[in-house]
Amino acid sequence: MNKLQEYINTKYDGDIHWFEEEVKDNWHIDRITNSLDIMEYLDGKHDILNRGDVVWKGKHFKTRKIVLQYVKPILTFQNSFLLKNPVTLTSDDKETLEAYKDIYKKGKYNNIDSRLLDNLLKYGEVYEYLYLDDDRKIKSHIIKACDSYPVYNSRGDYVAFIEHYISDGVSYYTIYTDTTVEEYNDVGGDLHKTGEYNNLSGLPIKYILPSETDELKGRSDIKDWINIVDQMEDLLSKYMDSFYKFLNPLPILTGTKLSTGKDGEGAINPQLVGNILQLDFNSTFEYSVAKMDYQSFKELYKTLHQNLLNISMTPAISMNSMEISNISETSMKILFYMAIAKANMIAKYLYEGFDERWKKMKALLCELGYDYVGYVSCTFKFDIPSNDKEVIENLNTLYEMGTISMETLLSQSPYIYDVTSEMARLQSDRDSVKGNDKDNEGNGK
Repeated sequence: MNKLQEYINTKYDGDIHWFEEEVKDNWHIDRITNSLDIMEYLDGKHDILNRGDVVWKGKHFKTRKIVLQYVKPILTFQNSFLLKNPVTLTSDDKETLEAYKDIYKKGKYNNIDSRLLDNLLKYGEVYEYLYLDDDRKIKSHIIKACDSYPVYNSRGDYVAFIEHYISDGVSYYTIYTDTTVEEYNDVGGDLHKTGEYNNLSGLPIKYILPSETDELKGRSDIKDWINIVDQMEDLLSKYMDSFYKFLNPLPILTGTKLSTGKDGEGAINPQLVGNILQLDFNSTFEYSVAKMDYQSFKELYKTLHQNLLNISMTPAISMNSMEISNISETSMKILFYMAIAKANMIAKYLYEGFDERWKKMKALLCELGYDYVGYVSCTFKFDIPSNDKEVIENLNTLYEMGTISMETLLSQSPYIYDVTSEMARLQSDRDSVKGNDKDNEGNGK
């Protein structure tokens, strides 16, 4: 008896439609609810919008509800910082490397990697299923967290996966096991199977930023940022309300206005442009304006904003919150130190998923009749601002000193992303030059 069947027998008494109850499990409901809450937040549904209106001076006053979408640019920065430069595949076998690079190119895996990272950052988890399309090409299907139901037994073993969603009142289920993929829906009211296929790549790949309390459940850092952004929105909205409520000047007149005689004495000359307020001796007129402590508001808002950047490990310079000039390469790296540390952590979880992807690609290649023996890996190149001229000069100096190889030089160059291909091109150029030299010698030139 395999682990999945043992799980079904133990928890659902062998019910063939066990997945209907599985998706209702509290563990899954908590995960899905969390993903949907974040999705709505990113769509602009913030708590500040629930702020009620009030009655002010006997009239309906519509309070300000200012939404700050700070989370989106932070996510964009983190995604771009890690994957603006596509991952570079490496292998100890040239033939293996070329095969995997061809798969990446035809399957547009650079775009897939960006989408995976986007979902991972937003929801803390995302899943990828590899398959052969109708043209026998290796492709990937990304399954969002809100549609994902990974199944684990009591020992934490990953035994199955359910992709479930509801569309137009119809429930759709796709059940992935180690050997099969089954599809069900309840069109017409009764749940029934609509398809069953051989599973050539096994269970979907997990990409998870694990929660501190449950390593099988993803947790997005957005949860750490929302409270700060909520306070910034509340502070700014209330300050704007105060501006409109209390900064309307109130005219105050002391003493008496000059009276106008029956012959017009004391009146204002109608030929004058504009208005003149004419008062009796010792009378005064002024506007009284409420004073607001904008300095306190400024400091509070600035503190919240800085804490948001600190907690999200986002360099202030990347959010236009800092001005720099004539800064050195070393100083720039110091400014981006926390961003680099965060990217390294996320890259580790991405790499774990990529490693599973390459194993499944190998299995699919074997299914197609190819057996590549090389080990595949990859390198990440973070999008750190740099003085390219200074970097190239330093690399050239080290190469001329004989302290680094050409391959190392290329791997550190800001203009080279695929070291293996560039090495091959250089070798091809050298061979071409040698061939031309031999032809010239043969012709007596």
